[in-house]
Amino acid sequence: QPLTTDLHYYYILELSYYWSLMFSQFTDIKRKDFGIMILHHIVAIFLISFSYVNNMARVGTLILCLHDSSDSLLEAAKMANYAKFQKSCDLLFVMFAMVFITARLGIYPFWVLNTTLFESWEIVGPYPSWWVFNLLLLLVQGLNCFWSYLIIKIACKAISKGKAGKWNPLHVSKDDRSDIESSSDEEDSEPPGKNPHTVTTTNGTSGTNGYLLTGSCSVDD
Repeated sequence: QPLTTDLHYYYILELSYYWSLMFSQFTDIKRKDFGIMILHHIVAIFLISFSYVNNMARVGTLILCLHDSSDSLLEAAKMANYAKFQKSCDLLFVMFAMVFITARLGIYPFWVLNTTLFESWEIVGPYPSWWVFNLLLLLVQGLNCFWSYLIIKIACKAISKGKAGKWNPLHVSKDDRSDIESSSDEEDSEPPGKNPHTVTTTNGTSGTNGYLLTGSCSVDD
């Protein structure tokens, strides 16, 4: 498809965003899925550049919109969590999980991948870059399945914890992604007069780059 001016700037903004994530990943707190996040950013950069060079603007913009649709809800849930707006945090997290799973496990594989894998085969047939393009898209789908699993796991832990009291999807007993973890048992055993939000040094790091240890977000895209 022809690349219009507005699509050109949209591509440039998205590409600059993923390049910034690539570099900021090394200055942020290293989590258990650090390698997977690096892989995701590399694949995203290759796909954006590849679709731009090949003028595959239609499928490229659709994939970008699908994968960006849930990000604003996640960031809003984080802000509500830090601001101690518990009900808003719970609602936003549920909305985030629904949009994330619907877009990445529903629309993306059954509509987008179905078109790029099967319908395009019938229309233009396979060509060298077709294989590279679809292999990268399949890799993205594998990463989507992995993060969907983590989201469901976090939600199950939060609901399980809520049986004994209030639950917070962004404040579970163990962060499935983070190496900097705080035990809920230790928090519950602290004396009433002790400040529960004291930041402790972990692995030689006393700061959290803006994330509270007791309220760290469990999922990032």
